[in-house]
Amino acid sequence: MAVEKEDVQKQIAYLQEQLNKQEKMASLGLLSAGIAHEIQNPLNFVINFSKMSAQLLNDLQAIVDANGDKLDKDDQTDLQDISADLKENLAKIQEHGERAISIIRGILLQSRGKAGEKLPTDVGQLVHEYVWLSYHAMRANDKNFNITIEEDIPADMPKVMVIPQDISRAVLNVMNNACYTVKERTAQEGPEYKPTIKVKVAFTPNGSEGEVRIDITDNGMGMTPEVKARIFENFFTTKPAGQGTGLGMGITYDIITKNHNGQLLIESEPLVGSTFTFIIPVKIVK
Repeated sequence: MAVEKEDVQKQIAYLQEQLNKQEKMASLGLLSAGIAHEIQNPLNFVINFSKMSAQLLNDLQAIVDANGDKLDKDDQTDLQDISADLKENLAKIQEHGERAISIIRGILLQSRGKAGEKLPTDVGQLVHEYVWLSYHAMRANDKNFNITIEEDIPADMPKVMVIPQDISRAVLNVMNNACYTVKERTAQEGPEYKPTIKVKVAFTPNGSEGEVRIDITDNGMGMTPEVKARIFENFFTTKPAGQGTGLGMGITYDIITKNHNGQLLIESEPLVGSTFTFIIPVKIVK
């Protein structure tokens, strides 16, 4: 009886600790939204001025071309090389600036959404952003961490009604686990092993509704049937103490099955890898 009481007290203490963490995360979310809003304006300036500079460069190139007979061949070649490099640099500035804007819009979208509120969402873009967010977070903690990420995400998916903060959290939970397991196998097998995570998003329309399918596949350690049977249990984790709470997959299961009336499927085999599949019924935004 004393042992049971001690276990209950430990669990209460643990839950209190998790609640404190959730409160801190909520405050951090508000702070992040404020920072994101402030960063968005200068980023817009960067993108707009890069576009203007590209146009000015085109105008300059036209003048150079029109007066090419007044320049010797070496000067012409140098000008063409410099012009090509500048165009490439400006294109990269615009590309990465727009990617940053996309991430910021995602943060603002989530911060404005009420808990459980479905919003028009580009699920393909959301999955892409949070897959790479997970990877870069892992890289921030371990500079030697490197994997191949293969994406199959259609560019023309319609916006659908989902809870974006929930879907992003589910993707992060699964992707973080995928990164962890390929890292674990890398440490075990060395350079001969090629850590790979494949991400596929598909949409099947059906009138004004449809179905989104998200597959995240890793070639990590895989799971035994015993681990697979318990993967959605709260407080169950195979990670060392301090590296896992045992709550992530239970939360992910609730997000997909309860909050979105979908399915969460798992295929896994030891030393082959795992595939987590979200199947989510959705309404299409017209």
